[in-house]
Amino acid sequence: MRAPRSTRLAAVLVTAALALTACGTDGADDATTGDTDPAANPADGDDEAGDPTAHDDGAATDADGADAGDAAGDDAAASFPVEIEHAFGSTEITEEPARVVTWGWGSTEAAIAVGVYPVAMTEQVWTVGEGGQLPWIEEAVEDAGEESPTLLTDDFTAPPYEEIIAQEPDLIVAAYSGITEEQYELLSEIAPTVAYPEGPWATPWRDVIDITARALGREEAGQQVLADIDAFFSEQAEAHPEFAGQTVANVWDGDGQMSVYTSLDPRAAMLTELGFEIAPAVDELDTDTTETNFYYDLSYEQLDRLESDVVVSYHSTPDEADAFLTKADVQAIPAVAEGNVAQVVGNEYVSSVSPPTALSVYWGMPDLIESLSAALD
Repeated sequence: MRAPRSTRLAAVLVTAALALTACGTDGADDATTGDTDPAANPADGDDEAGDPTAHDDGAATDADGADAGDAAGDDAAASFPVEIEHAFGSTEITEEPARVVTWGWGSTEAAIAVGVYPVAMTEQVWTVGEGGQLPWIEEAVEDAGEESPTLLTDDFTAPPYEEIIAQEPDLIVAAYSGITEEQYELLSEIAPTVAYPEGPWATPWRDVIDITARALGREEAGQQVLADIDAFFSEQAEAHPEFAGQTVANVWDGDGQMSVYTSLDPRAAMLTELGFEIAPAVDELDTDTTETNFYYDLSYEQLDRLESDVVVSYHSTPDEADAFLTKADVQAIPAVAEGNVAQVVGNEYVSSVSPPTALSVYWGMPDLIESLSAALD
């Protein structure tokens, strides 16, 4: 028989404390497995952030998605029990969860899109600062008249177990996160926990939606969310025939080296749904043989070899974006020299498409699409 809840939770805190003590002697290694914002600039040291982006239009679409999710709620209870396989085994969810906690990136939006409003979610300090709420989540919650999720502290090493326990969850979804197996085991002592299917920070954004929806007993609603997103991309591709067959390279300037996003990175891959092709030079210049490599660093001396019809560059601030366009070294990139550059500026916009989520895709993509069209004009 399983131990009483209070006993199990006390054991979690003791075990977590011992684990954190051990981390103190091995911090450099543990830092690579912690959670962080997947949109953050790789040049700033967020290598573990894997794969690791007009608001009025987005808000309307999000509301439609939430309505579809609410309609699916009536059938959700009949879907249980549900079993989700993942990197650490499988998790059985015996009944419809009432208090859901999300950890990592994207699962909060996926849950809201199918009509479930989490009680707590990871804070996204890189994107909106401490105590800030992601704008597309804030808009969706306000439109639905729901309470905002409690923000869980992210110290980039381990989930905040005590804060999670305080939420009394009956399900924890971490489908796109960096939790370790030990952290998964601790979280599972609090509530059934769904981890990523293969590796940390490597779950495709479509799979995040699918996994989250299935864990909530709303698989059909999740499929509708994905169908709506597919329709959005198809409509945009049809509206912009100039995108068809154009090659693109996605970059972040690291001041001395350029981070280039590979075809494995969702912010690059999703542009192919608009008709673009990843520039052949992107793969040709990649010397990293890691199968899950989502970006690599290219020296300024090789920038002239990064040939593409258009470049998409990502920047935290307008000043950084302006400096990119005028920097002499960067002018070696053929598309930059020709003025064929679309820029994503501001951490919120970068995060909304890096990778996109069930809600943020409508929040950030319209501006990027407009910039891409202008770059090819």
